[in-house]
Amino acid sequence: MAQPDAKSDVVEVKFKGGRKEYYRNVHQLDLTTGDYVVVEMPSGYHMGAVSMQGELVRLQLKRKNVKVNDDMKVIQRIANQRDLEKHEQAINRDLPTMYRAREIIRELKLNMKLSDVEYQSDNTKATFYYSSEERVDFRELIKALAGEFKIRVEMRQISLRQEAGRLGGIGSCGRELCCSTWLTDFKNITTSAARYQNLSLNPAKLSGQCGRLKCCLNYELDTYVDALRDIPTIDKPLETQKGRAFLQKTDIFRKIMWFGYSSESTWHPLAIKRVLEIVELNKKGVIPESFDVLTPVGEKEAIPVNELNSDLDQLDKKYAIKTGGKKKKKKKPPVKK
Repeated sequence: MAQPDAKSDVVEVKFKGGRKEYYRNVHQLDLTTGDYVVVEMPSGYHMGAVSMQGELVRLQLKRKNVKVNDDMKVIQRIANQRDLEKHEQAINRDLPTMYRAREIIRELKLNMKLSDVEYQSDNTKATFYYSSEERVDFRELIKALAGEFKIRVEMRQISLRQEAGRLGGIGSCGRELCCSTWLTDFKNITTSAARYQNLSLNPAKLSGQCGRLKCCLNYELDTYVDALRDIPTIDKPLETQKGRAFLQKTDIFRKIMWFGYSSESTWHPLAIKRVLEIVELNKKGVIPESFDVLTPVGEKEAIPVNELNSDLDQLDKKYAIKTGGKKKKKKKPPVKK
């Protein structure tokens, strides 16, 4: 069994908006996850929090194919009180700068959306994160921003998914957005993922806060694809003596397909085995009388359709008996003359 490599001196540092980068701990500082550290930047220094270290970082570097060499930036020191105060001052400049920058963008009539601003901890540089559907010539904007705030300006274009990850929020599931907590790799998501899972193709329900299809549509997709291998493809309606029955819904994991006649609104559940039997009969020119009986997979005895929802019917009757009595009318208080 191969022994793990020696303890790596590379540390993962997290910055504002969930951005993470890797730095070398060449000074052998005693770091703990959550410690604020001052790191080296191409110009000046910045401050972030240690988010990961040790063997997990080595595995992340291997997965992302990041090579460790002498050119990798280093951690200078653990942040002291003065560093933290200066970093807090830089953070306080982010919001007013973003509001003023948006006004300048409107004045220059640029077709871009400024979503966030991040000041470097030494207050000498600011990164402006924006999104746009087209190429933007922001040379005049950079001159205006540099003259307004007396800083070096970096414009960085991000996608709508990255923008949602930086801003954060609560998803329709009630939890914090995946892209702002743990998701870093954005994979391609198509509407076929929703079709495989029998989801309604409603853009309002399938779209996340970024306006794109939800990343979670891919989470269970492989499970649905595996389950669909046992589901037959129905290209045409089933022929019975009662009429032509059309496929309305498929319960993938219970292996049940629901068919309905055009002349009525009731759907009839059929096990996959029964559907295949009727399809084979139709191919031979045989038209069965009906399929009013559901034969679940793995069961020998048939269950009538009217007994499928017997539990719900019993529950309805139970509450109907309790609430069936006449309610006593409340006496109105006498009117004072």
